[in-house]
Amino acid sequence: MIRVSDSLLRGCFNVTVAAVTMLAFSLQVSAEVINVKSAVVRTQDDAYVMDAEFDFALTAPLEEALVRGTPLYFVLETEVTRSRPYWFDERVPSPSFVRRLTFAALTNSYRVDTGRSVGTPNSYPTLDEALRQIRLVRGRTLLDKRELRSGERYEVSLRLKLDTTQLPKPLQVNTLVSREWTLSSDWYRVVVTP
Repeated sequence: MIRVSDSLLRGCFNVTVAAVTMLAFSLQVSAEVINVKSAVVRTQDDAYVMDAEFDFALTAPLEEALVRGTPLYFVLETEVTRSRPYWFDERVPSPSFVRRLTFAALTNSYRVDTGRSVGTPNSYPTLDEALRQIRLVRGRTLLDKRELRSGERYEVSLRLKLDTTQLPKPLQVNTLVSREWTLSSDWYRVVVTP
């Protein structure tokens, strides 16, 4: 008969519990997906501007938090790089764009602040209409034409994500353990040659 010591059994049990916990945690933390339908960088006057379209819906917990008064901040991050042989890629400073989505209980409407206007944010009667303003990016100035070298190949990368750091602290804990609190797209790349 083979005797197994108690300490060996406890060690195996602890390793098994740790592995199962890590597996469950890794499955939950992956973000809900924002799909990039299209993205184009074009010239307009003396600048490069970006047009993009995203596809996503809010999860039930995010929608509930929004209706209860929590603003949701969506960030469109951009990176412009030029590949260089035998050296690090050159990064061109590029902006990030923030859109804030809120619910006004008094008027039963949704508001989207795009940061473009000095006045009041745009108001929409339904959540879907408000989200359409976040999903569509039209004519956002990306760079001055003078910032890119003529004849060089540049890669413009962009992604849209929910900025969970702007959520109230108690809700930020939820982002660590539940994928329903995190929305993000993969990086989408567009090649530009001035």
